[in-house]
Amino acid sequence: MENEELTWVKSEMSAHNGGCVELAALPSGGVAVRSSRDKRGPMLRFTALEWDCFKDGVLKGEFDRFGG
Repeated sequence: MENEELTWVKSEMSAHNGGCVELAALPSGGVAVRSSRDKRGPMLRFTALEWDCFKDGVLKGEFDRFGG
């Protein structure tokens, strides 16, 4: 699946500076992630289960030690 075929969403926190990531729902139920600075560049693909595990970790603060 090509980047252009997906509907990408960028966080409002990006503040028009391009320093953000964009997400797109995949037909398989997973999620694609790409850099908003490189719209034609590579994207990471996650299954629905992988994405749910990641979101759970974020909500639980498991990644807070990485800054942000």
